[in-house]
Amino acid sequence: MKLLVIRHGESEADILDVHEGRADFELTERGHNQAEATSKYICQNYQVEKIYHSTLKRAMQTAQHLASQTGSPLIPDERLMEFNNGLLAGLAHDVVEEKYPQVDVPLHSAVYEQESALEFRYRAEFMLSKIISENDENSTLAIVTHGGMINQLYRAFFRFPVDAEYIFCTGDAGMHEWILNGDCRIVVKSNLIPHDI
Repeated sequence: MKLLVIRHGESEADILDVHEGRADFELTERGHNQAEATSKYICQNYQVEKIYHSTLKRAMQTAQHLASQTGSPLIPDERLMEFNNGLLAGLAHDVVEEKYPQVDVPLHSAVYEQESALEFRYRAEFMLSKIISENDENSTLAIVTHGGMINQLYRAFFRFPVDAEYIFCTGDAGMHEWILNGDCRIVVKSNLIPHDI
């Protein structure tokens, strides 16, 4: 099975320089161009059968570019949304620093109406298991989501501990190519950005 894990293009939150998370911003014009370029690259190099995507606008719009290029069906799932950052969503960084200082809490707990680290990881585990189990081992599938969720999917893919301190970077409309071959899990491409926009 081949999984193409794709981050959305540049969103309005990037321009406004605010905490995004569950704030539902759309793609910028540049973001649309990035998504289109990545989609063209994928169409030219892969035979995508299905496109799973987050229901937040920036991911949904990116997935629509991919569907337009590939003709593949879209499968929306809210469990692919970005980390639920609660009260921080949409706020400027300086406001967050003042009103909501960082607090260390156990993995199962959260502050400021956010989801816990454990809940976030569970969503990634659930979606990876679901996608693998409902598709043929020879399938090529796309997952269009967010930077934080991609990090969680990587951790689930490699079966890292929940509290493992690993960061996997993904640029705007960046793509990762993973292969599952039985118990063998392979990263073929990481943070491939098929555009210079």
